Amino acid sequence: MPIIEVKQLSYIYGLGTPFEKTAVNHIDLSIEKGEFIGVIGHTGSGKSTLVQMLNGLLRPTSGQVLLHGRDIWKEPKKIRDVRFQVGMVFQYPEHQLFEETVARDIAFGPKNMGLGEEEVKQRVESAAAFAGLKKELLDKSPFELSGGEKRRVAIAGVIAMDPDVLILDEPTAGLDPRGRDVLLSQIMNYHKQRKNTVLLVSHSMEDIARIADRVLVMNDAQVSMMEPTHAVFARGRELQEMGLRVPQITEIMQRLQEKGFPVASGVLTVEQGLRELMKLMGKEEGNRG
Repeated sequence: MPIIEVKQLSYIYGLGTPFEKTAVNHIDLSIEKGEFIGVIGHTGSGKSTLVQMLNGLLRPTSGQVLLHGRDIWKEPKKIRDVRFQVGMVFQYPEHQLFEETVARDIAFGPKNMGLGEEEVKQRVESAAAFAGLKKELLDKSPFELSGGEKRRVAIAGVIAMDPDVLILDEPTAGLDPRGRDVLLSQIMNYHKQRKNTVLLVSHSMEDIARIADRVLVMNDAQVSMMEPTHAVFARGRELQEMGLRVPQITEIMQRLQEKGFPVASGVLTVEQGLRELMKLMGKEEGNRG
């Protein structure tokens, strides 16, 4: 059974007004337990609206979101429990920090779950470690931290609730390259160790190519693709028609293929590209010999 399944899911903003706009239009998809899903799409494609419906922040205009096979809106009064199981990290999550210390901010979610003091403490320490936060930071004010550290505090606050599904909506936005790499590494380590389900919404094709098992492509309020990562980026021309692009290294390899060079399809990372170029150079050296 998929951990999340959506059936004929739609969401319309401003329903019944002159400003009515369909953001998600009758989509079906399923996500298996433990998958790492990349979510991409041009601005206004519906991707953020979709992920906000997955944890009950938005109620569908029509259709269903099933979590462990159960409609999350079957009992609307219990929708908060769904948000403990499907954790959401928003773009610029550090804007949501408000407690006096880092530890208290991370503890906010577990306390609202009704957990005991010792359990909350253990979860705070564990989540902080997963997010790459040093113990000495726990007693500091979150507002004294760097931008990357604040971002990790906000993510730790969601991780501390131990959700079955973790959704991250542009978590690296605004970070410098080093801060982005550190944060992505922590997310990857978290997924590898917890073996839970992660959805990452990102405009960075390189990031998605590097870490996602499958990629969900949203276009004009509908699912355009939902395939393994290499298969999605092999359809570079279609992505470009949607206003998206493939990772730069993938595009370089595709152009070499078009010029007749025998390089592999589906190259997604610089490391893979380097190996292909080394093999190519080795063949050319052999031909010269």
